[in-house]
Amino acid sequence: MKLTRKSFFKGAALGIISLPFVIKTCGAQNTAQNSGPNIISGKKYKWKMVTTWPPNFPVLGEGCNLFAKWVKEMSGGRMEIKVYGGGELVPALESFNAVSSGAAECGHGAAYYWAGLAPSAQFFASVPFGMNAQQMNAWIISGGGQELWEELYDKFNLLPMPAGNSGVQMGGWFNKEINSINDLKGLKMRMPGLGGKVLAKAGGNPILIAGGELYTSLERGVIDATEWIGPYHDYIMGFHDIAKYYYSPGWHEAGTTLELFFNKEKFNALPNDLQEIMRTAAMRLNMWMLSEFEAKNTFYLKKILSESKAEIREFPQEVLTQLKQYTDEVLADVTETDAFAKKVYDSYDKFRKDAVEWSKLTEKVFYNKIQI
Repeated sequence: MKLTRKSFFKGAALGIISLPFVIKTCGAQNTAQNSGPNIISGKKYKWKMVTTWPPNFPVLGEGCNLFAKWVKEMSGGRMEIKVYGGGELVPALESFNAVSSGAAECGHGAAYYWAGLAPSAQFFASVPFGMNAQQMNAWIISGGGQELWEELYDKFNLLPMPAGNSGVQMGGWFNKEINSINDLKGLKMRMPGLGGKVLAKAGGNPILIAGGELYTSLERGVIDATEWIGPYHDYIMGFHDIAKYYYSPGWHEAGTTLELFFNKEKFNALPNDLQEIMRTAAMRLNMWMLSEFEAKNTFYLKKILSESKAEIREFPQEVLTQLKQYTDEVLADVTETDAFAKKVYDSYDKFRKDAVEWSKLTEKVFYNKIQI
């Protein structure tokens, strides 16, 4: 089915608008807790997955459908998962509670949606001026993040796994130039999460608007600017037709991790082989989704440049420096009021600092001096 702007808006309005060796990487506590039966039987399982994305939403919803397909194929049909988009079975932001209670067996979303339930959850999704996709994967899979994530979700009877990443996002669409931090004062911009809190400290006015309403809101001046994801989704939304400037980089989301979360009791009751199939499929989804974003964004950036008059700009260094200072203040507010949030962020930030030192000698040099 061809995806049109009309069908995209209709769907987006429903949502919120990222093998044996997998035993360790997708579940730090797997060895100790894997109590499922070892005998492979012909028993079949039918599970429900609830998501925060509209049905069949490009990349995100499509990835959930692929996960269900892979699990069914690898299990020889013993495990079937029916995927429900946001609003089809439960409201998008109720998916976390639905899986926690057992009303659904698994879900897909982004951990910063649950900040109201657990402030530290958002560190497992994205932090302004934080780690990129490669670094997030390294911290979660090999740097202690998975253990902390499981410790946090255990109190909700959930088991989380990384299952996708948006990569570095764009900074947003604007109808005014951003030349100094003062240009953000009074700016009405769609920006959720920690990024929205940072914008507020800069004097801006962060606004939460459903994805299906963003185009008309920007076109009619209800908002002055909006961030979304990247060129692929932004092109489909048509922002290049109504906004003058497309700013880079996405300081607010440098590499947003998407997650699968399972009802822990039901997951642990599965036979061991089905548990490992789920972990393996999650790791495959984690790589597929990032790769799909990268490929699609590369192609659609060229379409935006060739088909519109929108100008691509970079935020001035002065603006980014000041936003980083505000980010530090926001993070201090979060960690000073929640002990576990401090524990998680200390781990996150230590890994980030070490990763930055490594990337200065490798990727930074490569991009600046070698890749031309």
